[in-house]
Amino acid sequence: MLSYCLKRIGLALLTLFCVIAITFFAMNAIPGGPFDAEKAPSPEIKQVLMERYNLDKPLPEQFIAYLGNLLKGDFGISIKTGRSITETILTSFRISLNIGIYAIIVALVFGLILGCTAAAFANRWPDRVIISLTSIIVSVPSFVIASILMLVFCLKLRWVSVWSATDPNYVLPVISLAVFPMANIIRYTKSSMLDVMGQNYIRTARAKGLAEWKVIFKHAFRNASIPIITYIGPMIAGVLTGSVVIETVFTIGGLGFQFVNGITNRDYTLIMGTTIFLAAIIILITLLSDLLYKAVDPRIKL
Repeated sequence: MLSYCLKRIGLALLTLFCVIAITFFAMNAIPGGPFDAEKAPSPEIKQVLMERYNLDKPLPEQFIAYLGNLLKGDFGISIKTGRSITETILTSFRISLNIGIYAIIVALVFGLILGCTAAAFANRWPDRVIISLTSIIVSVPSFVIASILMLVFCLKLRWVSVWSATDPNYVLPVISLAVFPMANIIRYTKSSMLDVMGQNYIRTARAKGLAEWKVIFKHAFRNASIPIITYIGPMIAGVLTGSVVIETVFTIGGLGFQFVNGITNRDYTLIMGTTIFLAAIIILITLLSDLLYKAVDPRIKL
């Protein structure tokens, strides 16, 4: 177990370093410069700006300096606003984290319950209704779902208000972000439960006269949870880092919204900072899910 953990941690650190290197050199390979969009700065002003943001030095030297700053938790300064990237990331990520946590809870609770229900009533009307809804959900893009929810519940029915900084309403963004992973959890749960419920020990449990809910949730679900855990790790990372579209539709000032603004404004330091931060979250959660997977099934090897 210890050897597996050390290998996975080493692989995670190597992956993060590769992401940092690719992001840094890719941003510097983009044609043009970060100050080309300014109002025709003079060569003297442009030189001052290049020196201020450490862009006048050779690229390898810039990369080493950038790595040193990252180790201190310093993502640099925004080229467009002059604000600390670290401060921007931490402030905006709190919003994305709140929406993401609520969406993860909704997706897990409803996904597991509906998945187990579909397995328990396989080939009957509850199963057909649930699977039909999941098929519709996975075939519709998230921005379409978000737009429909906003149109119906905000503009037509006026049950909830549109998101605002002074009056944040998490209901519609959370639902928009949760429905797609919820549909996948339903499908994974149903498939795994059907595989497990055909095993001999499930027949034995039923033969002993145990209640059906005990057979499903106490005996079948634990062994059926291994494939689900495999998906839940990347799902959590995807929900926490993949709210770019949802935040743009609802104009939420989260990390995804900041990332889009960075691309629009050609704010290279903001793009690099948010990309590396989001990649670090994905790598960390994937690492934790792999370690949990190993704890549930010790037979797993790297």
